Amino acid sequence: MTFIEFKDRLEEDPVIIISLGSQEEQGPAAPMGDYMLTDVLSGRIAEKSGAIAAPIMPFGYADYFRTVPGGMQLRPETFCSILTDMIENFTDHGISKIIVLNGHSGNYPLIDQVIRKMKREKGLLIPCLNLWRLIPADMWQELHPELGMKAFGHGGDPLTSVYLHLFPELMRMELLSSEDKKGEMLGLPTAGLAGIRFQGNEVALAVDVTDRCANGVAGGEPAQSSAEKGEKIVDYLVGYCADFVSHFSKQNPKIAA
Repeated sequence: MTFIEFKDRLEEDPVIIISLGSQEEQGPAAPMGDYMLTDVLSGRIAEKSGAIAAPIMPFGYADYFRTVPGGMQLRPETFCSILTDMIENFTDHGISKIIVLNGHSGNYPLIDQVIRKMKREKGLLIPCLNLWRLIPADMWQELHPELGMKAFGHGGDPLTSVYLHLFPELMRMELLSSEDKKGEMLGLPTAGLAGIRFQGNEVALAVDVTDRCANGVAGGEPAQSSAEKGEKIVDYLVGYCADFVSHFSKQNPKIAA
């Protein structure tokens, strides 16, 4: 859009979608740069709902991937500053209907800090849709009858199937390894990328992806991913998010003084 075209759209009091992603490993079969997936979905959500999709911010906070070469991770203070600047470039022009579309779950604790700051300092409510966490349990059961939600994991679904649907030419499924051994720390098994497991409970610990696994697949079963499953996931997420955007467009996000 030219700035003239954007300025004309302001008469509609539009919803702005600020999408966030990451540049990180996604196992041996998928390319780094999973922000591409969120970028595509953001455009489709905007088209379906009448919102405006801002350019994606492709780098995120994911310190646990720093041990793998090729990723580009932001420091917490950098991420918060960039997101604040992105939001304020719109609020400075009187735009109040802003939604964050987050395509990397690890970003959310920092997003929470920023949107709370916006509420506190500007009296503005900014929702965040944590994209890959929106898939309901019954859909996981439909897509993976044998695994259900156990199919969810870094290096597995939903991203592997969505990659196969949106960017099949970039996938290298022949590089999938059969390795399934997960690492230990302090004499205990790692629990995803968040900690270790002790007597059935999770104890938080600074786990890096290379502490968890050697092949980058921290969870899920990517060998069971497919383009067909990816299409169903995309259709669901676009529909759900577009419905939320349409609802939000009719609300007043400003808190009364």
